[in-house]
Amino acid sequence: MAVPKSKISNSRRGQRRAHDSLTAANYVEDKDSGELRRQHHIDLKTGMYRGRQILNPQDD
Repeated sequence: MAVPKSKISNSRRGQRRAHDSLTAANYVEDKDSGELRRQHHIDLKTGMYRGRQILNPQDD
């Protein structure tokens, strides 16, 4: 059975886990509609991506 030679301190353990946290999704304001959307994602309301019509617009 594997047994560590010495205790890993709290600070060393925390340094290893420093990059494990989740980051919040980044939202930007759309130039055309003014609504928030994710970067590099299709605007689902209008169906536009980078100035091109990709999907049909949603009707609510």
